[in-house]
Amino acid sequence: MRLSAEGVATRLEGPLLFLRRTLDVGLNDAVEVIGPDGAPRRGRVTALDDQFLTIEVLESTAGLTLAGTVVRFLGEPPVFGLAPGILGRIFNGVGQVIDGGPPIAAKTRSRIDGLPINPVARAGPRDFIETGVTTLDLMNSLVRGQKLPIFSGGGLPHDRLAAEIAKHARLRPREGEKQPQPDDFAIVFAGIGLPHDSAEFFRRSLEASGALERTALFLNLASDSSTQRLLTPRFALTAAEYLAFDCGMHVLAILTDMTNYAEALREVSSSKGEIPSRKGFPGYLYSDLATLFERAGTLRGVRGTLTQLSILTMPADDISHPIPDLTGYITEGQIVLSRELDRRGVYPPVDVLPSLSRLMKDGTGGKYTHPDHPALSSQLYAAYARAVQARVLASVVGEDGLAATDRQYLVFGQAFETQLVNQDTPRTLDESMALGWRLLAALPRSELARLSDAQIARHLDVLDVPAAPAAASAAAA
Repeated sequence: MRLSAEGVATRLEGPLLFLRRTLDVGLNDAVEVIGPDGAPRRGRVTALDDQFLTIEVLESTAGLTLAGTVVRFLGEPPVFGLAPGILGRIFNGVGQVIDGGPPIAAKTRSRIDGLPINPVARAGPRDFIETGVTTLDLMNSLVRGQKLPIFSGGGLPHDRLAAEIAKHARLRPREGEKQPQPDDFAIVFAGIGLPHDSAEFFRRSLEASGALERTALFLNLASDSSTQRLLTPRFALTAAEYLAFDCGMHVLAILTDMTNYAEALREVSSSKGEIPSRKGFPGYLYSDLATLFERAGTLRGVRGTLTQLSILTMPADDISHPIPDLTGYITEGQIVLSRELDRRGVYPPVDVLPSLSRLMKDGTGGKYTHPDHPALSSQLYAAYARAVQARVLASVVGEDGLAATDRQYLVFGQAFETQLVNQDTPRTLDESMALGWRLLAALPRSELARLSDAQIARHLDVLDVPAAPAAASAAAA
């Protein structure tokens, strides 16, 4: 039975409505807030004690009055009506259809906060997801069931990168297996706190490429209530869990921008009068982010998987800021975008050295991608790190003061950034590996300590690109 309370509102502050507690209700219960205009507004109970309770109103509070507001308690947490038909549809931040089509004919209703998963039921992430981005596929591979964030900065092209990954991501079959069917793979894309132009960019990009047919798109605008921003990733991940664990699909959930989510959490926490922690964020920021990121994974005996690729912008490019800092403790690695590379016209401007995919070893090599993939990635990383060191040394003593081998690494580092990191079109993993082998072929064989003699003979000796002698390298430098 639904309960109602009238004349108990004591304060309205932004999206928060404060009531005297006259009924026995539960934390996180869904409510309808009805003002003098008679229009219901969705909300939920976010705090309560013996005397008062706090309602997060998910829609505009304009027109509400304390005396004329009625709150109807629904007796259950917020739920999302789901069906396979959510693919190809566009929703707002609280799961309402906004594409002009009919409502979703729900087959099931799921709580948006997710259900707890027994850790024993989890299986280790396995298999490879091809994104079309060389610096991810070749150097920091994304594995099904992994949670991998992209650390960006204001003004960097993370929106473009997110859209291109959504358009081109696909499953790659294991060695000897047939190509997975397109119906096996789905994208859940959640835009959090987006400007109108960014939301339209994502919508147009997915529609024009045809990727929207396999995508459930959630768009929360910057003009929407900050409380909606707190629920957008939860609605999106509830849809992703349904597609993965109920429908048996392999789902890639792309969440952008998690910084907007954390800022909304700080705003709402401050309105509640909670004691702030680092840089004004609530002390429970870590556990709150974990409730979102930990919804990725694989389950034993369940065919589907849920992989997360979340994007966050680091305030002032500070990787030690609480948002990226705490995110790094929860997730399995990070992809870091470089402002220096972006200024030089390199796209995507992925800084390879601080980037890391901790589960790459569980989804590459052997039957997953190619037996020589891990060795190639390791050798490219080591060679590029040496090239960066040579640049630092050259800035002190000048290029003429470098050893011949260091000058060769300078040439390699430039080619690595302009040819391998930089890409105008998506590449398959095979194309990325072929490019990596060609770059390594220009280095002396004695420098390739991460490769076996058999790998050198198999991939480098057959190429037309000879290892550059010291004199030729010096002339090129």
